[in-house]
Amino acid sequence: MNQGRSIRENPRLPGLPDLRKPGTWGRVFLVVNFGVLLGALAANREWRFFFAEFFELAMLIEPVTLASLALLSLAGAWFARLPKRSGAVLVILMVLLVTAAVRSLFAAMHLIEPDLEGFSRSSLWVVIGVALLLGWFEMSGRARSPALAEARLLALTARIRPHFLFNALNAVLGVMRSDPRRAETALEELADLFRVLMRENADLVPLSEEILVARQYINLERLRLGERVRVVWDMTACPPDPLVPPLMLQPLLENAVYHGIEPSTQPGEITIRFERKDSRLKLELSNPMTAADSHTQGNQMALANIRERLMLFFDLEATMTTQISAGRFCVSIEFPYRPVSAK
Repeated sequence: MNQGRSIRENPRLPGLPDLRKPGTWGRVFLVVNFGVLLGALAANREWRFFFAEFFELAMLIEPVTLASLALLSLAGAWFARLPKRSGAVLVILMVLLVTAAVRSLFAAMHLIEPDLEGFSRSSLWVVIGVALLLGWFEMSGRARSPALAEARLLALTARIRPHFLFNALNAVLGVMRSDPRRAETALEELADLFRVLMRENADLVPLSEEILVARQYINLERLRLGERVRVVWDMTACPPDPLVPPLMLQPLLENAVYHGIEPSTQPGEITIRFERKDSRLKLELSNPMTAADSHTQGNQMALANIRERLMLFFDLEATMTTQISAGRFCVSIEFPYRPVSAK
């Protein structure tokens, strides 16, 4: 089973972190370097020597960290099957062995003095540091447990519903008298969309489902805005039907319509492009910007919602960036590619 493809189906979190994930490596390096910085500050007596002392300490710590992570990643599946305490002890022993090997190598290269007292002191700090790291990972893992993550995801999904319902009902009311048949069709589409909105949405879904929801949403928006809403799909570099987070496209499209199309009296074009880059899937969505748009705060709230949803599904393996270029607002999202067969 692929870790991260489903919040509900994620296995129970073990006592040890999954060191095969890039996000875990990033957190370890961040914490370790912060510890190196604090250690250099504590040992420093004159500011002019601070950077030299920092780099001298980092020169020893970084190779130990990198080698330990590599070894623990290779043995990650085996460590995951161990009891929490036994696994923690073995992790500490392995890091101590790596520390001894690195110090011996540096001593042979005459980069440091072969000092038994120095090794004892560094070993003590290794034990303390690794124990603190494992404790921190366990606490943060509990905070990101599948049950809590799913509850958070449902809360984020609930925020989408009021905006969508308000806009969709306004669209139907706008044509109810002039085109009753179209209003009836719109209500059927609205019912279909709300079935999607009301489900749990705790699993990745095929992209085709997301595109269907997006097209239905655009049809409803065209009731209000007519042909001012133009959507261009570029799927030439996209694999057949990858798995994507549910309700990802619709909020982005709602954001694009609200900020790029609605404030203007002229037609506007929203472009959506999916492509696969090696083991990652990339989505790019852009919409025009208008001087009349004053909904900056709402824009940030919508994007923050999507960013948090990506974090719940993919942790640090997903990225989301925004930029303004040539009068257009662009959103770029990348996350691990998973084929529909992996579901």
